[in-house]
Amino acid sequence: MESEEIIIIMELIKLDSSKSVYELCTAHPEVADILVGIGFKDIKIPGMLTTAGRIMTIPKGAKIKRIEMEAIREAFRRHGYELI
Repeated sequence: MESEEIIIIMELIKLDSSKSVYELCTAHPEVADILVGIGFKDIKIPGMLTTAGRIMTIPKGAKIKRIEMEAIREAFRRHGYELI
């Protein structure tokens, strides 16, 4: 009996990494949880997303937190997103 390999092709949702963290989380609320899982825990502090999040982008935050952008891109890919 031959086994069949099923390949699921899923189109990734594109996220513009030049947009603010606030804009991305407002449009896609699950982005906040992905960011927290990567190490951006501060966005869960009450008021942080609506203040600093309005000027912070993922690349800026990555630089501050010293997290490699490729690691962030991979985490987003695992959740069905592509950072562009």
